[in-house]
Amino acid sequence: MTAETQQLNQDQQTATQRLAQRETLRLCTAGSVDDGKSTFVGRLLHDTKSVLADQLASVERTSQDRGFDGLDLSLLVDGLRAEREQGITIDVAYRYFATDRRTFILADTPGHVQYTRNTVTGVSTSQVVVLLIDARHGVVEQTRRHLTVAALLGVRTVILAVNKIDLVDYSEETFRAIEAEFNTIAAGLGIDATHVVPISALKGDNVVEPSENMPWYTGSTVLELLETVEVSHGRAHELDFRLPIQYVIREHATDYRGYAGLVTAGSVEVGQTVYLPHGRSTKVVGIDTADGEVSQAQAGDSVVLRLAEEIDLARGDLIAGPKRPEDVRSFDATVVGLTERNITPGLMVKIRYGTSLLKGRIAEVSRVLDIDGVADNETPESFGLNDIAHVRIDLAQELPVEDYAARGAVGSFLVIDQASGNTLAAGLVGKRLR
Repeated sequence: MTAETQQLNQDQQTATQRLAQRETLRLCTAGSVDDGKSTFVGRLLHDTKSVLADQLASVERTSQDRGFDGLDLSLLVDGLRAEREQGITIDVAYRYFATDRRTFILADTPGHVQYTRNTVTGVSTSQVVVLLIDARHGVVEQTRRHLTVAALLGVRTVILAVNKIDLVDYSEETFRAIEAEFNTIAAGLGIDATHVVPISALKGDNVVEPSENMPWYTGSTVLELLETVEVSHGRAHELDFRLPIQYVIREHATDYRGYAGLVTAGSVEVGQTVYLPHGRSTKVVGIDTADGEVSQAQAGDSVVLRLAEEIDLARGDLIAGPKRPEDVRSFDATVVGLTERNITPGLMVKIRYGTSLLKGRIAEVSRVLDIDGVADNETPESFGLNDIAHVRIDLAQELPVEDYAARGAVGSFLVIDQASGNTLAAGLVGKRLR
């Protein structure tokens, strides 16, 4: 083997190792209807060469059939028949792409107000939100709504893509006015890492490649920001240990008893003291996984804990570290309405918290936030679809709840209709805006 061949092999191995070690960033797009989210995502996929040849050929044919001048890049994302026919995004569309620096999981979320609940789903798993607005319209109600959702769910990095900048003649004055208003709103919501970029998704300005049409903008493209922003993992591993029991495993022949579940926060190791309901405590004597026995586990691991004592525990019970949350019968929270049904004080519901499912009641609706920032409704009679409300919930039995933290590792819950089983709202314990 020649020296050149050896060097080539080494370079290939180094490149392979570097690609295998790339971080993964989860992001989503949000914004008002017709702001060009799907076209933006299509441009991102196209310009990073993440589109297969047959996909591109299909888009070319469909674009021509629809009389589109060039490529309708939104077709790379809008996959449902109804979406293609209406030219809108309805469901959350997930796409995967990669560059030499990172891999990306992208959720393209709907812009219509009636689909805001789908946007909540996309934002809830994202580390960065790319919020698009039309340069002609500026900041609108949906901009505020999606920014508020991002703040509630703990997203701290938001990239505002001021789209269709070509339709205002690449005006710096228009861009700066939007930038100032957006940063003021974001600061008021506690979002401290904002980036504002003027783009044209249709023409490709500042999405992947720098634009030659805006010499006054010297900042990064959207892709450059996505490749370099700090990736927040929610810090679930930094919290106190939490494992809500999902299933109790009994094997009578071997006298085996284990408590299966997902470690939602913190870490645990063999020999550690853990804390149980009703003030009890014991030690961990074994940790089993699908790959065999291990000495420790951390947030994100699915495990079976074996304890030193045979204690009567069941699904929904919490095994925790020394900072075990207090058992309560009532708590305050912020909720996002996910149903067209009006939710009123006194409504009997079920609360899904972790692996627990128990009866509860909407005891009070104290405020419905005004997304336009004019004035909150401080004497609401109810809240409904897409509303963000402050509420108090009473429980039929005690539950160890704690304030929302680490992007939902703890403190998140669902409000469920007792009769139909439909989800009425998603909630965050103790979370407050304004």
